Amino acid sequence: MKIFKNIFLVCCTLFLLQSCIVSSKPNIEFFSKSNYDFQDAQFASFNVPLFLAKPYIKKALREEGESEAAIAMVKKVSKIKMMTVANGSEEMLKDYANYLRDNNYEDWATIKHDGDNVNIRVKQKGDMINNMLITVNSKKDMVFLDVKGSFSADDISRMITIASDK
Repeated sequence: MKIFKNIFLVCCTLFLLQSCIVSSKPNIEFFSKSNYDFQDAQFASFNVPLFLAKPYIKKALREEGESEAAIAMVKKVSKIKMMTVANGSEEMLKDYANYLRDNNYEDWATIKHDGDNVNIRVKQKGDMINNMLITVNSKKDMVFLDVKGSFSADDISRMITIASDK
């Protein structure tokens, strides 16, 4: 019985951690469901298991001296997908922006930091923001974050202010 219990626990743990596996296939909708020719672009994507990540993120933010507003934002996140693209093109990024505009995403902020562009786009229903897409563009390398949760406009404004002040 003890061996069966241990095998069951190992299987459950592996099932929960399967989203940590890095994939070479895109996990962001525009990239995974389109017939777009990405040429030489190379993808690396994974889903972040929040039950493991939230405590570490909060601890790191406190150690860096971030405000409690930034830490409170982490509590409102329900799902995060991350994808990196190497050898991406500006044309691909423009087509992605057009796709988001066509799917009712609003462009909320563009932050320039050390030669990188950070774009924040949101999709909302009423006063609540359900989905936030963050794009970091650095010449040929790009990072895409798809953050789902329940945010208010004030939460996003505070996050943008915190990021802009650095």
